[in-house]
Amino acid sequence: MVSLRRRVGVLWLVAGLVCTTLVQARQDTAPASATTVAVRELPKEGQETYRLIHAGGPFPYEKDGSVFFNRERLLPAAPRGHYREYTVKTPGSRDRGARRIVCGGQEVRRPEACFYTADHYASFRLIVDSR
Repeated sequence: MVSLRRRVGVLWLVAGLVCTTLVQARQDTAPASATTVAVRELPKEGQETYRLIHAGGPFPYEKDGSVFFNRERLLPAAPRGHYREYTVKTPGSRDRGARRIVCGGQEVRRPEACFYTADHYASFRLIVDSR
């Protein structure tokens, strides 16, 4: 008789394989346009946050500008401290909400790249600034 511990281990392995397959399929079928967003296409609160990032603040939330660790590994790999996160206000939300802009680079006011997430780090879109 197979032990319960072994059965649970096999179930976790199968679940991991299914999730990996689903994530890969999602990435393969996403249209290229879904991976970027123009600044002008951001919600107005996102445009304001983007402007504040490039102005160096002041930011409305204490955690704005804190290090983002990229634990989800959805952004390009970079050394610790490369990415910083900023809140995009969500109208009607009593807390910081789910929307963020995450920027990476050596200079905080001049990031090399910024990414928008509307779903609290489940997905990211590269922000394209056409200035």
